[in-house]
Amino acid sequence: MSDAHTDEGGVVVYWRPGCTFCMKLRAQLRFARLRHTKVNIWRDPDAAAFVRSVADGNETVPTVTVAGRPMVNPSLRQLREAVRAYAPHLQPKRDT
Repeated sequence: MSDAHTDEGGVVVYWRPGCTFCMKLRAQLRFARLRHTKVNIWRDPDAAAFVRSVADGNETVPTVTVAGRPMVNPSLRQLREAVRAYAPHLQPKRDT
């Protein structure tokens, strides 16, 4: 399994090409300036297996981990809450 899967302190977005939900979430994360690692489950069999293990056997994407905690198809609000709770060091700095 690659290092991206073991990023216990960060945000990892598991996605696949053509997924509109993935595209929307990735755009929201860029706009929110939330650092994250992207893993294409069609190119990484271990990533696909991980997604199936947390999504009731399905390859439901986007699946995201925040500090190692999986979330299946989370909203941006849910991700921000998880980052505040489990990875506050990743919160974007506010401009003053």
